[in-house]
Amino acid sequence: MTTSNTASGDVDPAVGEELARLRDSIDNIDAAVVHMLAERFKATQQVGHLKAEHRLPPADPAREARQIARLRSLAESAKLDPAFAEKFLNFIIAEVIRHHESIAEDTGNSTPPAADRRPPDGTRE
Repeated sequence: MTTSNTASGDVDPAVGEELARLRDSIDNIDAAVVHMLAERFKATQQVGHLKAEHRLPPADPAREARQIARLRSLAESAKLDPAFAEKFLNFIIAEVIRHHESIAEDTGNSTPPAADRRPPDGTRE
């Protein structure tokens, strides 16, 4: 359970209980998000090994663009800010590419030309 800074006793007990209930729900969602991200990264690590084995570039800009469009659409349907969803996915994509580059280096395969890679912030150079 999340600790509260409202323990001073000046909050209506019913409000405190509702706040605690909502925070417990948020904590459960945060845990689920972390576990889902862990599963996602297990799969992307496998992709990274497959790409390294076949000397494929770490980044796939066409797939990334499709995924961003897909996630923006899902965000709109879920009443989530699509720009936030895109920023979140770009952050994940940058980390995945970093992992793929590391895997390629560890397996002794050369890294593709800089034009096919993204810098850590996820933008094009």
